[in-house]
Amino acid sequence: MLRNAPPAAAGFDPERLQQAAALLEKAVAEGVTPGGVLLVARRGAIVLERAAGRLTWEDDAPAVTPSTIYDLASLTKVIATTTLMMRRVESGALDLDAIAAAYLPELKGRPVGNATLRDLLAHSSGLPCCSELFRELGEGLGRDEARRRYVEHIAATEMEVGARERAIYSDLGVLLLGEILERRAGRPLDDLVQEEILDPLGLRDTGYLPDPALRDRIAPTEPDDWRGRLPHGEVHDENTHALGGVAPHAGLFGTARDVAAFAQAMLNGGVYAGHRLASAETVALFTRRAELVAGSSRALGWDTPSDPSSAGRYFSARSYGHTGFTGTSLWIDPELELIVVLLTNRVHPTRDNIAIRRLRPAIHDAIVLAIDDAIVKPRDSA
Repeated sequence: MLRNAPPAAAGFDPERLQQAAALLEKAVAEGVTPGGVLLVARRGAIVLERAAGRLTWEDDAPAVTPSTIYDLASLTKVIATTTLMMRRVESGALDLDAIAAAYLPELKGRPVGNATLRDLLAHSSGLPCCSELFRELGEGLGRDEARRRYVEHIAATEMEVGARERAIYSDLGVLLLGEILERRAGRPLDDLVQEEILDPLGLRDTGYLPDPALRDRIAPTEPDDWRGRLPHGEVHDENTHALGGVAPHAGLFGTARDVAAFAQAMLNGGVYAGHRLASAETVALFTRRAELVAGSSRALGWDTPSDPSSAGRYFSARSYGHTGFTGTSLWIDPELELIVVLLTNRVHPTRDNIAIRRLRPAIHDAIVLAIDDAIVKPRDSA
């Protein structure tokens, strides 16, 4: 279990670590994000949990606290979908090298049908990034019908490039993985995630479709012209919203401490709080580079440091992590035994604010450079 400890107990220089934390407060002052939470853990100890700013830019908006809940966006891909995939592959229920059409018959003879599950996880299928499927469906369609129409649309989608020609980060491929998981289990995705991941790890502040009673703890995202309102406690991603708020690529809400506990399970080789998500061998398989596309940083579901990287220059080549469009990120370094969680709502009030691209690497660099019990040097370019 994660525990609280002073920075020095985990090999940090306390003053330099506080300087790293101050970067978040400076970012708020400079308009990068209304607020955020930064959590640093090393060797199983949380040594920094810093909240800064407010939930919105309004002067009277509630202050961010360590218990503030953020729309995790694409961290859903690794916490939920990739973890379920690890479990199914390890049990033999799914085969990474089977083609998607083997599990979704409507993909037979379609452009994406011959992509393997490994390709979909490593974003090497050739599918385009995304599609505004929500505009076809609108709001209020039953989730089962919405899922059926999404699969139909993806089945008819032309590939942007051939399989394994180029890595293209694709929500569409992850949507297919989620459909496979749901069909094989015969149960909704949110139930699978709750029962197999969130409940065993004790992640009580994380889940899909947060209770409206938690609204005061939730950071709103971006006013949405399509919905005609500000999503506050409902998912920012429009395609996920059209799916009823539950999707394999987005939809989870959570706190920094919960994300860190999940990360610790990964760092522990798949086990946390006496519960095993997967074997250490499976964790290693999914978190190292897939090597399906020359030069791609993609692992299976996860990403690894590229040049440049949101993880900065000093996270090791063995590191893995992911970012979320709303302003979230998680990076894990097995060599340094280090976890860094940064949760923000940088899309409030507009997604056009991309200054977080500078903040993320700066924070990660400062954190690693605050370590004083290990030799830290820039990562070799991959």
